[in-house]
Amino acid sequence: MASKGKRKLADLSVDEFLLSGFDSACEGEASSDEETPSQNGLKKKKAGSLAALDTGSSKKGKASQHKDQLSRLKSKDPEFYKFLEQNDQTLLNFDDTDSSDEEERKYPALPGELQESSADEEEEEKGDLPPKNKKSKETVKVTEKMVEGWKTAFMAEPTPRLFREVTQAFKAAVSTTKGEGGDPNQYKVADSSVFNALVLFCIKDVYVALQRMLNLKPDKDQKKIVLPSTSTKWQKNQMDIKMYLSGVVQLLSSLTETTVISAVLRHANQLVPYYLCLPKQCRHLLKQLIKQWSTGEETSRVLAFLALNKICRHKQETYLHLILKQMYISYVQNCKFTSPNMLPMINFMQRSLTEMYSLDTQVSYQHGFIYIRQLAIHLRNAMTMKKKETYQSVYNWQYIHCLHLWCRVLSTLHPSDVLQPLIYPLCQVIVGTIKLVPTSRYYPLRMHCVKALTLLSGSTNTFVPVLPFLLEIVQQVDFNKKPGRMSKKPINFAVILKLSQVNLQEKAYKDGLLDQLYDLFLEYFHSQACSIGFPELALPTVIQLKTFLKECKVANYCKPVRQLLDKVQENSNHITVRRQRAAFGVANTAALVAWEKKTKEEGTPLTRYYSQWKKLRVKEIRLEISGKSQMEDMELPETKLTKTDDKNKSDEEADEGGSGAKLKGKKAGQHSEGDADDVSSDEELDLSDMSDEGLGDGSSDGEEDDDDDDDDGPEPSTAPKQLASVVLKELAEGDEDMVEDLELSDDDN
Repeated sequence: MASKGKRKLADLSVDEFLLSGFDSACEGEASSDEETPSQNGLKKKKAGSLAALDTGSSKKGKASQHKDQLSRLKSKDPEFYKFLEQNDQTLLNFDDTDSSDEEERKYPALPGELQESSADEEEEEKGDLPPKNKKSKETVKVTEKMVEGWKTAFMAEPTPRLFREVTQAFKAAVSTTKGEGGDPNQYKVADSSVFNALVLFCIKDVYVALQRMLNLKPDKDQKKIVLPSTSTKWQKNQMDIKMYLSGVVQLLSSLTETTVISAVLRHANQLVPYYLCLPKQCRHLLKQLIKQWSTGEETSRVLAFLALNKICRHKQETYLHLILKQMYISYVQNCKFTSPNMLPMINFMQRSLTEMYSLDTQVSYQHGFIYIRQLAIHLRNAMTMKKKETYQSVYNWQYIHCLHLWCRVLSTLHPSDVLQPLIYPLCQVIVGTIKLVPTSRYYPLRMHCVKALTLLSGSTNTFVPVLPFLLEIVQQVDFNKKPGRMSKKPINFAVILKLSQVNLQEKAYKDGLLDQLYDLFLEYFHSQACSIGFPELALPTVIQLKTFLKECKVANYCKPVRQLLDKVQENSNHITVRRQRAAFGVANTAALVAWEKKTKEEGTPLTRYYSQWKKLRVKEIRLEISGKSQMEDMELPETKLTKTDDKNKSDEEADEGGSGAKLKGKKAGQHSEGDADDVSSDEELDLSDMSDEGLGDGSSDGEEDDDDDDDDGPEPSTAPKQLASVVLKELAEGDEDMVEDLELSDDDN
C-alpha cells in the first residue's frame, strides 16, 4: 500500500495532491505507528550508535582541521603566528585527542528530569556564597621586586601580556582605596610602600609604554592629537586599556593628598586621547575633573581645567554643552560663601569658565539667555512678593557672583554679534538688584553691583548710568556725624554684602565707605576718560563733590575727595581743549571713533594717574587677601597695671578727662560765637570723639577706665575718679582758669 501510494503521489497533479495527498500521508503515519515495540528499540539502539560515531568523527575532524589551519597560519601570517607564540603557547601546542573531553566539560549533558534548585544553589548563583565545585584562584601578592621587574620590562619592550599584568595589579591597588574587596583579582596589594611604588610606576611609565605598544607617533601639528583608536592594535588591547582608565578615575575620586591628586591629574591629562575613544570612561573622568576644578586646591584646579579644556577642544560637539552646564552648576554651588581666602578661587572659576564659553559663542548665548532669565525671574518675584524669603533669594553671594560672571563673559567676548543682545537685559537685572532694597545696610551689595556695571560698560562701549548710584550714597551719609563707637579693625567691603547696625555706628564704616566710593568713582571715570562727552558726563559729579567739600568738616574725608575732584576737572579741561580743535561734527561717527582712539593712545591726565594708583591698589588688595596686613588683624594683648601704678594711672585719667572737656568746651564756644574755623587738626577731632563717647551718658573717660579696672580685679575706686564727672561738668561752664587749677586732682595724694 505504501509503494502504491508513493507511485500515485508521483503521478498526481497539484489539484489532485491538495485533494488526496494528506490522506496518503496520514495513512503512512498510521502504518508506521503499527510497528512493534521491539523493532522500535532496535532502531533506537542503531540510531544511537551511529550518532555517536558521527559526533566522534566530526569532533576529531574539527580538531585536526584546526591544527592544520594553525600550521598554515605560520606561512600566511608569520607576524600573528609570532604573536601567538609569545602570548599564548597553549593555543598552538594542543592535543587533538583532548578536544572531545574539553567540549564535553564545556557543554555538560542535560539531566533526564528537571529538579528544583535548593536555597544554597540560589545563593551561590547570586554570589552570596562561594561556589562549591569551582577551585578558587590563588591571589598573588604584589611586591616591590615585581614592580621593579615590570618597570624594567616596560623600558625594554612593552607587550600586551605585560600590560595586562600591570593593569590587573593596578586594579587591585585601586580597589584597596575604597576599603572593599571588589571584583576577584589575581593580584593583591597589602603594603602601603608597594601601593605607592605601583602607583608611581603607572603614573610615570604607563603612558609612554602605551604609545610604544600601539605604535602611535605624534602629529606634526602639535595642536592636533592622534587618537589611539587609529592604531591597528587598538582592538586587541582595548579591554585592558579600558580597565586601566577606569582605575585612574577611581583612584582620583578617593585621594585626599594634594600632591598625589596633582600627579594623577597630570597623568589623566596625558591620557585624554585614550579617554576620548571610550565615552563611558570619559564621562566618569569629566565628573571628577569638574569636582577638582570647583573644590580642589589651587594647583588641582588649574590641572583639572587644562584637562577639561583639552577635552572640549577636541570633542566640542559631544562634550561642550554638558561640560558648560556642569561647570556652571558647580560654580554656583561653591560660591555660596565668600571669604578673603575663597575670593581668589571664585575669581579663578569666573575666568576659566569665561574661557570655556569663548569656545563657541552660539552655545554660550543659549546658556547665557537661560541663566540671565533665571536671575531676572528671581528678581521679579522679589519685587512683586516683597517678602523676606524672596529678598534673600536675590541678596546673597550666589546671585551676586552670577551677575559678575555674566558681566565678565560679555566683557571678555566683546565684540560679538551673537552675545550683544544679552547686554541690555543683564544691565536691567543689575540695576533692579540695586533698587530692590536701597538702604544703607546694603551699601556693600550696591558697590558689588556698581563694579559689575563698570566692567560691562567700559569693555562693551555701552553707556550705563552708574554715577547716580554712587552720588546717592554721598548725599545720604552724614560724614560730619561723629561715630557712636570705635572699631578694632577696618571693614573689608570685598567680602560682605550687608552691614549690621553696629557696623553703621563705627568709625571704620565711614572710613571704608569713603575709600570704596573713591575707588568706584575713579574706576568709572577711567573707563570714560577718553570719551568726547567726558566733560558733560562728569559735570553732575563735580557739582556734588564741591557741595560735599563745603559741608564736610573732617579733614581725612575731604582730602581724597578734593584729590579726586582735581583729577576729574583736569581731565575735563584736557578733553575740552582737544575737542575745540576737532574739525568734524557730532554726526560723523567714524571720525568720532578715530578721535577717541587717538586720545586713548596719547593718554589723558586721568588715565596716567589711574595706572599709578592701580599698581598701589593691587598690592594693598593682595596684602589684605593673603592676610599679611598683620597690624590690622592682630589683636594686641592688653597691658594690666599693678597696684603700685594706680596713682599715676588716676592722674593720667584725670588729665585726659580735663583735656577732653576743655576741647569740647572750646568747640562749643566756637559754634556759639559763629567762628568759621572748626577743629584745626585731626588729633583734636579724635580726642573730641573720645570725649563725646565718655560723656554721652553723663560719665567721663575716667569712669570708663574704672569699669575696665573693675573687670580686671576688685580694686577700690579712688576719690578723684568719683569726682571727675562732677568737676568736668562744672568746668564745662566755668572759666579756663578754673580748668587749669583743677586739671590735676590733689585728692589722689
